[in-house]
Amino acid sequence: MKLAEFDSYMRDLLLISDFDRSDVSWNGVQVECSDKEIARVAVAVDAAAETIARAADWNADLLFVHHGLFWGRGERVTGVHFRRLSHLLDADMALYAVHLPLDADMQLGNNAQMAFHLGLGEIRPFGEYKGKIVGATGLLQEPATVEDVALRLFGSTSDLLGVLPFGKEGNRSVGIISGGAPRDVTQAIDEGLDLFITGDASHEIYHHCLETGINVMFGGHYRTETWGVRAVADHLSEKLEMATTFIDVPTGL
Repeated sequence: MKLAEFDSYMRDLLLISDFDRSDVSWNGVQVECSDKEIARVAVAVDAAAETIARAADWNADLLFVHHGLFWGRGERVTGVHFRRLSHLLDADMALYAVHLPLDADMQLGNNAQMAFHLGLGEIRPFGEYKGKIVGATGLLQEPATVEDVALRLFGSTSDLLGVLPFGKEGNRSVGIISGGAPRDVTQAIDEGLDLFITGDASHEIYHHCLETGINVMFGGHYRTETWGVRAVADHLSEKLEMATTFIDVPTGL
């Protein structure tokens, strides 16, 4: 599969063009490679120097990321930006970025994958951003504490950025919007959800959550956005028989 074919496949799979007006990310091919077969795909959350270097060491033909290098406006090719691009070009490795479409997809997306992992029932889209629904919501089979949900989702509670324990002890209805969506807790409150899960923590929502009685879990921006790229890697491996690897470069945030 050549790069143009890969791009066409991913655009159809993740409905990338539907987000052209709502996403500042330049979704799709951000850096080309030579006219070669795309057979080895590394996936990661961020197009950072370490991620690019490790993908190159693995001899990836393409690096698929959630957070790319280009965000709605041009940037001078100097400093860090120059070094990242240089390493991609020297390695003859394409860079492919998918931002909001990889949050919103109800099969491979970050939020759907977390909902599946939690075993939620009655999963449906939830959480509007610029006219697009980017999150997921559903029901736990049995009421669970916030700690139980965190353990099921992340394997521990030690790395959470924080919890606002202002709702009921036994949670059933859960809303999930990965990454930087703490203010979207208002949508969870409007829907009467028991628990809202997002990545970034925010002082600004503390009192509103306290006064409305909702539980909120801040799982970390990075940890809530590994799910989609890993699901894409599994998909490419199973459906297209590509060699894939997940490059884990956690930030702790």
